[in-house]
Amino acid sequence: MTTSQTAIDGAPVHVDHRARIEILIAIMLTLFLSALDQTIVGTALPRIVTDLSGNQYYVWVVTVYLLAATVSGPIYGKLSDQFGRRPMIMIGVSLFLLGSLLCGLSQEMWQLIVFRGLQGLGAGAIFPISLAIIGDLFSPRERGKYQGLFGAMFAVASIIGPALGGFLTDTISWHWVFFVNLPLGLFALFVLWRLLPSVRHPESVQSIDYWGAAVFAGAIVPFLIGLTNKQTGDWTDPLVGGLILIGVVLGVVFVWIESRAKEPIIPLELFRNRTVTGSIIATLLITFGFFGAIIFLPRWFQFVQGSSATISGYQMLPLMAGVLGSSVASGLIVARTGRYKWMTVGAMLLSAVGIYFMTGITAETPVPLVWLWMFIAGIGIGPSFAVFTIVVQSAVAPRMLGSATSALTFFRQVGGSIGLAIAGTIFGASFTAEVPRQLAGQGVPQPLIDGFTSNGGNLQGELTGVGVDLGQQILNAVPAQARAMVEPFIGQIVAGIHEAFSLAIANAMWLAFAGAVGAAIVVTVLVPELVLRRTVGEEAERAEGRPSVIPAME
Repeated sequence: MTTSQTAIDGAPVHVDHRARIEILIAIMLTLFLSALDQTIVGTALPRIVTDLSGNQYYVWVVTVYLLAATVSGPIYGKLSDQFGRRPMIMIGVSLFLLGSLLCGLSQEMWQLIVFRGLQGLGAGAIFPISLAIIGDLFSPRERGKYQGLFGAMFAVASIIGPALGGFLTDTISWHWVFFVNLPLGLFALFVLWRLLPSVRHPESVQSIDYWGAAVFAGAIVPFLIGLTNKQTGDWTDPLVGGLILIGVVLGVVFVWIESRAKEPIIPLELFRNRTVTGSIIATLLITFGFFGAIIFLPRWFQFVQGSSATISGYQMLPLMAGVLGSSVASGLIVARTGRYKWMTVGAMLLSAVGIYFMTGITAETPVPLVWLWMFIAGIGIGPSFAVFTIVVQSAVAPRMLGSATSALTFFRQVGGSIGLAIAGTIFGASFTAEVPRQLAGQGVPQPLIDGFTSNGGNLQGELTGVGVDLGQQILNAVPAQARAMVEPFIGQIVAGIHEAFSLAIANAMWLAFAGAVGAAIVVTVLVPELVLRRTVGEEAERAEGRPSVIPAME
């Protein structure tokens, strides 16, 4: 089995049919594991951070994974051209599995965050190289069909991930949320090692933008850490404003490097195209709502409502069902009608409506009502996963297709990382501010309130664990001589903390609301209603009488 065999079926690389199917199954399995890791962790996360005493670093478990995958993804694609698909995807899958093992073995919060970053470095290889492998092994006529299966893997992962994460956490332990990757991943790794040809395209690699990737990581990391530190510090604190300023300065340097790189991670010429620019900005903004919901809502179900991890996973299904259903439906509608602009604007506004309702969440909000809000928001968010990809791919020349699609994915991940950091900061600051107000509103004496707020910077870490009786936890922390004074008010104290927690989540949701409204405005102003191409290639574009690239913004 060599790459020089004649591709009798029109595929660039020929392998026998059975081997192709086995490779496809292995690729789909690795994609499934990568997608599952973004949803399975959400419902297990409240218990994880409770056990590891890291509630104040809650969002970083997800943020560091997204960041590592985002920065490394474009690099892996180029390296697979230069050194071969098989070695690079095997390196990526191996890093992902090693990270999974170490995450499951973590005993400290810092260990989990570091090993999630290692997992993300592995996951960054999986999606771009998988697409490249499909392009190598299947003819153009077949590629659409098999790439459609990739979307199905993400859909299945989004549906079963929350419930599976909860089930494993409740019945075995949260460690198995990570260990479950190992047997499936090792099987996929064996199949890829045994059957995948070592395809290389070194002629397509002029240079690899290592500096761009390094400077982008150097910009985003201090920026996100500064935002996280805002929970307990002032803007003038060097660990807050100073780190954010460093991130902004390095961001400017990143743009300068990209303007001079031969093959930049983000080709700046894409942003001369108003359709691409508008789609990328709208995708980044709407992602605030999606990642904010899948991370914060399981926490509300578990901490305030007392749901188990398993039940909270099932309670996320309305959001996932809305996202999946509207994503598929919108793709079909656009394919049939060729129209997308006002449908997309309507979807963004619908997501804003659902998220606006969530900004009113309290400790007393009925759970079925929250399900309805989640479903409405999901219906609005879903089209952003399908429609913007179609629009961007139709708005650029074929030579820019890969770059444009990669840029869209890149900024979707960046939006998730930045959105979670900002939302986490809003949540932490709001919770600290709301605890004394809500305790006072419940009639708790001021001396007891002062006892809770004397170490306000660590309130989130001390009081927001799950799987424990909050009232008993508070009593256990009170000196024995003061317990008789606290015990009569324990019901009011618990109610006040639950209300403060709910209002903190509600305040964090305002960021998602602003993102959804902003996305609708961006699409209205920047994204024109184009006639989507029905054919591909420069010749086909000339035959249709349309330019290969939409004119730049004036």
